[in-house]
Amino acid sequence: MRFSTLFIALAFLFLLSCKDKPQRLPFLQSEINEKVMDGKTVQDTIFKTIPAFKFLNQDSVEVTNKDFDGKIYVADFFFTSCPTICPTMHRNLLKVYKKYENNPEVKLASHTIDAKYDVPSRMKAYANKLGIKGTQWEFLWGSRDEVYALAERNYLVSVKEDKESPGGFIHQGYLVLVDKEKRIRGAYDGTVDEDVKKLMVDMDTLLQEYKK
Repeated sequence: MRFSTLFIALAFLFLLSCKDKPQRLPFLQSEINEKVMDGKTVQDTIFKTIPAFKFLNQDSVEVTNKDFDGKIYVADFFFTSCPTICPTMHRNLLKVYKKYENNPEVKLASHTIDAKYDVPSRMKAYANKLGIKGTQWEFLWGSRDEVYALAERNYLVSVKEDKESPGGFIHQGYLVLVDKEKRIRGAYDGTVDEDVKKLMVDMDTLLQEYKK
């Protein structure tokens, strides 16, 4: 009887200690780097980061990676004339925008994959239609090669031109969560409501990481 009571008390204390520990999101891109120190092979985990970039936003203003310093952000790839997944993606991303509107630690970055058609003025009209104000949600335009390389090599989102596909492009609808150090911490299907809810939960968790 005493043992049972003691066990319950210890279990309760253990649960309390776990509850006090802050949750942490995983890192989606990492690699092991081996080096020799004092004759011994040592392994270091290196977390890949989003490289420097430079684009124009919907106001034709230059935006760089430095504009995202000190912020977590959600990135995606789209095109304004998309007849398939983009409208659903951005209706869902609009929920994220409204939840974190005016939060100085949060930004959104939507990269167009149609450099020819989606000039900044067209994306401005698109942003206005969504009801977006200011630059917390950036709609970014750059050269085809630059945007495609960033999508596939760094955000791990597949994009390509395809004349046989609706709208002329194929792309994945991931919403990619990036932390303040430019490391990817999550990827979510922007067309699935439950995934978008999970994204917002994870954004709250990530913001809490910086409040220690």
